[in-house]
Amino acid sequence: MLFNSYLFIFVFLPITLIGWFGLNRLNHNRAALAFLVGMSLWFYGYFNPYYLLIILSSLAINYLLSSIYDRIKKSYAKTVWLLCGIFFNLGILFYFKYYDFFIENVNAVFKTGFELKHILLPLGISFFTFQQLSFIIDRYKERAPHYDLLDYAAFVTFFPQLVAGPIVLYDEVMPQFADTNKRRPDINNLSNGIWLFTIGLGKKVLIADVLAPLVTYGFDNCIFLDSISTFIVGLVYAFQLYFDFSGYSDMAMGLGLMFNIKLPQNFNSPYKACSMKQLWQGWHITLSRFFIRYVYIPMGGSRKGKIRALFNVFFIFMLSGLWHGAAWTFVAWGVIQGLALVWDNLYIIGVKGQGDKKEPQIGIPKLLGQFITFNFFLGTLFVFRANSLSDAFLMFKNMFSFNITGSINRLLPYMDVPEFYLIKQVINMKAPSMLDTAYLVILIIMILISIIIISRKNSVQIMQENNGMAKWYLAALVLGWSVISFSQVSTFIYFNF
Repeated sequence: MLFNSYLFIFVFLPITLIGWFGLNRLNHNRAALAFLVGMSLWFYGYFNPYYLLIILSSLAINYLLSSIYDRIKKSYAKTVWLLCGIFFNLGILFYFKYYDFFIENVNAVFKTGFELKHILLPLGISFFTFQQLSFIIDRYKERAPHYDLLDYAAFVTFFPQLVAGPIVLYDEVMPQFADTNKRRPDINNLSNGIWLFTIGLGKKVLIADVLAPLVTYGFDNCIFLDSISTFIVGLVYAFQLYFDFSGYSDMAMGLGLMFNIKLPQNFNSPYKACSMKQLWQGWHITLSRFFIRYVYIPMGGSRKGKIRALFNVFFIFMLSGLWHGAAWTFVAWGVIQGLALVWDNLYIIGVKGQGDKKEPQIGIPKLLGQFITFNFFLGTLFVFRANSLSDAFLMFKNMFSFNITGSINRLLPYMDVPEFYLIKQVINMKAPSMLDTAYLVILIIMILISIIIISRKNSVQIMQENNGMAKWYLAALVLGWSVISFSQVSTFIYFNF
């Protein structure tokens, strides 16, 4: 079930809120939690009932591992069970996400003919697997207590964060579910949650989904692009990815607040960053936190010398690239990000006064740092989004060829804004030669709107301010406009990861 759908907004969400708070008001707290788990499973199983078998099996095995820790006294036995847990979770992830990729490369290298399984990737498997992996590791290190099955199921399946994050830790949500004061409606949380959800919905429906067809056409037909149209495709994809993921993160946090559950912020103005290091402190924050806490620090972090620390940084970003998908484009993208972070950690050139422990040797203005960072990240997105590495190289070649063939006129109609339909019909009848100009104007308007939104305070900051009725007028406009535009519903980009 999608957040941006009539079924979710007008049926699922009201029923879940009423059931949750209604059962708690009657002091049926355990029944309320069971109801929430059941609704979350419906939400997840709506995509494909087969997914329920996967998530319930994963949940059961990890819960069993958690319960075993309390019965084991010897440390080496606990280590064995931990390794079993890690193998199980990563094994599930490998099978569903990476098996065909692995077999394809084995066949290519050794000239074998192993058959591909063409396995359907379950939505959110990377998220709920990492979430449970973090829990069993913390159980092993005795940082987390054992919970009963219902509490654990609520932690894993809570629908706002189930399919695309944030990757929450047990101590962020389990105490909140146990707090009886949070079982009653809170008008402030409810109103803030509705506002944040609405703004996220607008980002997704009114910006990301409008830009998506142009991006898809551009990357699928990159051989026909000239220098300008290639740059436009990259720029528009940078905005689409931003508003798609930022929109989902806002919606997830907003939904959590409606239930009085505060989820961690997962997206914090990354395009304002002055360095790649700073950008990654604001993009998919909980994924970076997972890799730092469960990979970087166990590898030695920065405790074993500068060279080892730089290698550890490079390694976790290479893993982050592979986490995003089973393709060499994602691996290459992760390598590029890792090298960029290594460069930042050398502190040779950068913006001073950014809160780092060490200042760069050569200081540059903040605006220049932001410009370089954004454009570098934009360039890496060609590798991230391209259908293959050869397509990525072709797009770079196109962009720096400085050839102008007019292919932008073939590209722009794919950004077909629904509200533009009547205007397009009039132009077609009265002045068809002006249609390309009209599309260009629409593109410029969309880019300017994107830049304005990105350059201002983010949604969480605005929500926390007391702006009177102005932000509610905005929310009402965005909600109405978004609901009307549901005819072009699409999934979120991070569902694929």
